[in-house]
Amino acid sequence: MSTPFPFTAVVGQDDLRLALLLNAVSPKVGGVLVRGEKGTAKSTAVRALSALMPTLDVIAGCRFSCDPDSPDPACPDGPHEPGAFETRPARMVELPVGASEDRLVGALDIERALAEGVKAFEPGLLADAHRGILYVDEVNLLHDHLVDLLLDAAAMGASYVEREGVSVRHAARFLLVGTMNPEEGELRPQLLDRFGLTVEVAASREPDQRVEVVRRRLAYDDDPDGFAARWAQEESAVRGRIVAARRLLPSVRLGDGALRQIAATCAAFEVDGMRADIVMARTAVALAAWAGRTDVLAEDVRQAALLALPHRRRRNPFDAPGLDEDKLDETLEEFAGPDDEEPDPDPDGPGGGDGGPPPRSDGDGPQGDDTGAAPEAEEAGGSEGAGEGGQPQPAASGAGEQSAVRAAEPFRTKVLSVPGIGEGATGRRSRARTEHGRTTGARRPRGTLTKLHLAATVQAAAPHQRTRGRSGPGLVVRRDDLRQATREGREGNLVLFVVDASGSMAARQRMSAVKGAVLSLLLDAYQRRDKVGLVTFRGAAAEVALPPTSSVDAAAVRLESLPTGGRTPLAAGLLKAHDVLRVERLRDPARRPLVVVVTDGRATGGPEPVALAGRAARLFAAEGIASVVVDCESGPVRLGLAGRLAGELAGTAATLDELRADSIAGLVRDVQGTSRRAA
Repeated sequence: MSTPFPFTAVVGQDDLRLALLLNAVSPKVGGVLVRGEKGTAKSTAVRALSALMPTLDVIAGCRFSCDPDSPDPACPDGPHEPGAFETRPARMVELPVGASEDRLVGALDIERALAEGVKAFEPGLLADAHRGILYVDEVNLLHDHLVDLLLDAAAMGASYVEREGVSVRHAARFLLVGTMNPEEGELRPQLLDRFGLTVEVAASREPDQRVEVVRRRLAYDDDPDGFAARWAQEESAVRGRIVAARRLLPSVRLGDGALRQIAATCAAFEVDGMRADIVMARTAVALAAWAGRTDVLAEDVRQAALLALPHRRRRNPFDAPGLDEDKLDETLEEFAGPDDEEPDPDPDGPGGGDGGPPPRSDGDGPQGDDTGAAPEAEEAGGSEGAGEGGQPQPAASGAGEQSAVRAAEPFRTKVLSVPGIGEGATGRRSRARTEHGRTTGARRPRGTLTKLHLAATVQAAAPHQRTRGRSGPGLVVRRDDLRQATREGREGNLVLFVVDASGSMAARQRMSAVKGAVLSLLLDAYQRRDKVGLVTFRGAAAEVALPPTSSVDAAAVRLESLPTGGRTPLAAGLLKAHDVLRVERLRDPARRPLVVVVTDGRATGGPEPVALAGRAARLFAAEGIASVVVDCESGPVRLGLAGRLAGELAGTAATLDELRADSIAGLVRDVQGTSRRAA
């Protein structure tokens, strides 16, 4: 086993170290979510924490780490007789993003359960993590069904495995720690709220600190054991401080004044539910114990708010996380109670965010990376006029670029879906064959049986009972009889936006409405667990403003700063989008695309721009790619060019108003009906 990087040797990242240590002191705080860019010691610090956790007494031979003083009465390895126990370090169990359900919760031998009535159970990662740490790197990329299982276990403190009436239950109480890079997508609100604390981490911009990071990393890589030995004294000191804080924790007093401040702070920042108040209270108590005090002070409440509230204030993925510290200070001052005391100066207290002795500059150790305008007046702005076939032609070259405009308020959109049945990643948009959902049939299992179809299994075994010598009431079941249930649920798609940013779209009022519509569709894509991409076209060419990603935040930022002006190279935009889909098909072949073209349908620039755009559109139709054209044309005279483009794409056209969920237009029906006709 490789020597972990010492926790006390991590450079900087005070909030991260403090949040992890508070959970080590009081696991009831509820875990930590670490958000930040790559290479900021997220994984390094989390893995180092396990070495500081106090040892555990466990019943000898119990696969579920039962406490000898209070064994789980429902433990599958029980009942336990009083007697032998062993002491071992607390485990840190890592949950891979691509893990299966059986790997997480454990597997039940269905064949033995049916034929012999025996509950042969192989524990999963939740059992291994009981009374320890469950660490999920890139937790925002975790599949939805695994997230649901984590939510259930975190809420109930137990894991249930149920298969066709046969169930196994075991205790699963663990410290949940997740790390994520927000650029790769946000976390589901339900799981986000389950993390007690959150911290934002970023690489230091101070040259001296960055030098120290590199120096320590190189020293650790050259001699991990020797490097760890040089930090052993600091590690031992922090470990002892955790043990002392745990002993002090039951004696810490949370006065009415501190409780008033906690409640007032949560109310002032309009957080949902009561979990935030409870987490803040537990965090403030842990902060006092960590500082060696038996009374919770106002500074403990303040630090608890900074750790427990930022991630609970996000109402949608476009809200920036964070807390207004001036407002926080005003609230704490307004609701200061008579039992609040002035804190004694304490360099090791929570105000300093101390995660152990301060870093020394002896040249050892790294921070580590974690492998860790008017409706039609825009034509003047775009220097375009109507030409042959109703298509605008450039009146002058070098049309001026206009600055970006803000998006209009987003709204709830109609559901756009890809026709047919796919097999892509779990999501909430289009129909798909999935591991979860309603049962639609049965088949022979390929590999490990995960979802038994009981009726089909019995039907397959029934004709062979006489030849198998059945003599009693039990059914003789062989492995060849087992049938896997096929299920239908929903998948996430790749929603690729192709946005016209040319001069014909440059009217400020129109572009604001267009950005508002795209922002609304991005919000819908976030809720439905899609990947998104953004292609824009204007002037002489098209560009990929955002390659396909799970981060709708990044797409919203690129959209907000999008300038407009110039000609309308519609064909270039479509060809660029087609190229993006081709590359993405190689990377993620199971994920089906939905192309959303946002344009007024005009095409200018180069020879025969209209014919070229038509040929590009027919590429999508030939490959059966589902598409929607959002018609942005405005004004009293409309040419219907977006509708013509939708016909070339074998898709459908919808106006900005028809995108709204309360519109009477049957957009989804049109999308699916048009696609079926094209097929």
